[in-house]
Amino acid sequence: MSTLKRSNPLFRNLNAKIAALPMIATTLVVFLGCSIWTVVYSFTKSRSLPLNDFVGLMQYERLFRTSRWLISLENIVIYGVFALVFSFVVGFVLAALIDQKIRFESTFRTIFLYPFALSFIVTGVVWQWILNPTMGLQASIRSMGWESFTFDLIAGRDTVIYALLIAGLWQGTGFVMVLMLAGIRSTDDEIWKAARIDGIPTWKTYLFIVIPMMRGVIMTTLVIVAAGIVKLYDLVVAMTQGGPGISSEVPAKYVYDFMFARGNLGQGLAASTVMLTTVLIIIIPWAYLEYGRKKKG
Repeated sequence: MSTLKRSNPLFRNLNAKIAALPMIATTLVVFLGCSIWTVVYSFTKSRSLPLNDFVGLMQYERLFRTSRWLISLENIVIYGVFALVFSFVVGFVLAALIDQKIRFESTFRTIFLYPFALSFIVTGVVWQWILNPTMGLQASIRSMGWESFTFDLIAGRDTVIYALLIAGLWQGTGFVMVLMLAGIRSTDDEIWKAARIDGIPTWKTYLFIVIPMMRGVIMTTLVIVAAGIVKLYDLVVAMTQGGPGISSEVPAKYVYDFMFARGNLGQGLAASTVMLTTVLIIIIPWAYLEYGRKKKG
């Protein structure tokens, strides 16, 4: 019997597998069960309470005819593209600079990572004060004599999304930097020695040798950041409440408002299903790249 246990992969690390069973069961019941419930009832005419009155794709047709939803999609695309590009570029540059064994490295790491320890609500309130035209940065600089200085991103319908972007990048870029630094530090020292012997400049070593070797770290960071972008909510609530008007609306806020404030469960679940599909589109290719290729290898 003991020989069978050792030879059968099912019995390997049996204690660890038994200990993980409650977590696995909770994940299946809560996440998978709630996800299926969300998708099923998005095809119903549910209002304040779930109803089994199925209406096909009516909720989705209505969703994509609603200007508020279309604006929220446009906003999340703009926010997502800029957030991904900026956080990855700046995060990697900061990680490469810190990797140069600078003095007070721990202090700089702490300073850059500290904003990530704050909640988005705190970040949103602080940046709302900073960007407020009547009492923030604009008012402070004008009080010094520069009367023509203008920095009112948060007050403009076309610029408010960039105010949210500034706050989001301030909070999240340090986290990307730490992940990138971990990826850089995991690179074999022999590669650096070979690059120095060949006379390859440091920036070329990072760009053409180190970055391709960090594919796993980059993909994992991409999934984490992209999933956070899709569910952006509390920063918007704290800074703008979706205003001016609906110009800074995002999908997560749309879902919350329709499910709880307006009592339109079917419409909120339809929007939530679209968000869930978006997250799956991000995660499935990542899972294939990370695990599918390893199995083939």
